[in-house]
Amino acid sequence: MTILSGILLTSTAKHVSHCCFLILLITIFEYTSGVLSFVEPKPVVDSWERYGFMTLLLYLLRLLTLLALPQTLFNFLGLIIYNAFPDKVTLKGSPLLAPFINIRVVTRGDYPQLVKTNVTRNLNKCIDAGLENFQIEVVSDKPIGLMSHRRIRELVVPSEYRTKSGALFKARALQYCLEDGVNELADHDWIVHLDEETLLTENSIHGILNFVLDGKHPFGQGLITYANENVVNWITTMADSFRVADDMGKLRFQFFMFHRPLFSMKGSYVVTQTGAEKHVSFDNGLDGSIAEDCFFALKAYSLGYTFNFIEGEMWEKSPFTISDFIQQRKRWIQGIYLVVHSKVIPLKNKIFLAISWYSWVTLPLSTSNILLAGLCPINCPVIMDALCTFIGAISIYMYIFGVVKSFSLNRFGLMRYLVFISGALAIIPFNLITENIAVIWALFGKKHKFYVVSKELGPPITV
Repeated sequence: MTILSGILLTSTAKHVSHCCFLILLITIFEYTSGVLSFVEPKPVVDSWERYGFMTLLLYLLRLLTLLALPQTLFNFLGLIIYNAFPDKVTLKGSPLLAPFINIRVVTRGDYPQLVKTNVTRNLNKCIDAGLENFQIEVVSDKPIGLMSHRRIRELVVPSEYRTKSGALFKARALQYCLEDGVNELADHDWIVHLDEETLLTENSIHGILNFVLDGKHPFGQGLITYANENVVNWITTMADSFRVADDMGKLRFQFFMFHRPLFSMKGSYVVTQTGAEKHVSFDNGLDGSIAEDCFFALKAYSLGYTFNFIEGEMWEKSPFTISDFIQQRKRWIQGIYLVVHSKVIPLKNKIFLAISWYSWVTLPLSTSNILLAGLCPINCPVIMDALCTFIGAISIYMYIFGVVKSFSLNRFGLMRYLVFISGALAIIPFNLITENIAVIWALFGKKHKFYVVSKELGPPITV
């Protein structure tokens, strides 16, 4: 099994064993829930006689669980159809033939030493990986004081700069880079968008080179993992293992199969062709300023642009504190709310994202099914029970898979590896609680506030 044997298996063997374990887990869940039963069926409960009109509420709460079905299916298919443990990314062409690549880092400038350190590391990683035609560009609200280097450009956004639509925060900085007189890139050049804490790897550089040399799609995104080098907060890192599985499942499936951001995309490890980015633009007003990545992706989708998944992973850190973890989720919920309810994005281009968002914000209600299923059982169609159980099984497995994908058996050893997997399962109640807090806070809090998660062990910043 992949979990126990790790790197001792080939890539294909790991994938097959992971698929077998996933199918086995789903089967066990369906059996224990009573959907797959080899004995006499459970006695039918007369819900109306037992609960009266409260039965309507119980059925409604059960139906809310099904809002998560589209993204659950995408995660399942993405994890099953495509190799979940690919080998190292092999270059399909010479780096000398690649077009110009601008690696753009956007920061407020509150952590200059972090930016300097990561720029140096990423610069050396690019050179070591054989990248030739590139530049690292840091866009900041405050001067960073980067070293003078022909491959490094520091760009400070003037305090008086305003976009036409009044875009703010990161969207404002990104739009400034595209303005005439500031932008130095040709339309056929490429931009790699990173956050200030994002670290490149050799695999991600090779994946980006393959993507731009292929040139079939103007937008792409790849996998980000969070358990590399020194782990600052084990709780938030374990909780973010779900995001790793989400990248390998839903994100890969929507881009490999449909080449569209049906469920949007993230704001880091994004590769864009300059001409296409200028056409879409980040100048999307206040509604496009909180989750600027999400708004940009859906707008590009509505304009007919295509996307693809990029092989190779990049490294980031999970939030250092639980407070930051909750604030980060709150901002995402509020930002996606503004995208889902924006009149600029046609409904047909945001329907999957809207279903996903409503699944997220009704989490406090759907979570109650964990207790109500035992305390107040109702007579549901078998298909409904089967689908709800399927959603639960996939959700739990994604934490397991995220840990397997994030942590190296070779680095930590078998015993600690098994502890990490157990920890991922133990963290699920914590994640449910924090997500519920974030949802409630987001729904009743101010929508146009951009919370910046601390990247160094210092006080958080609210803009």
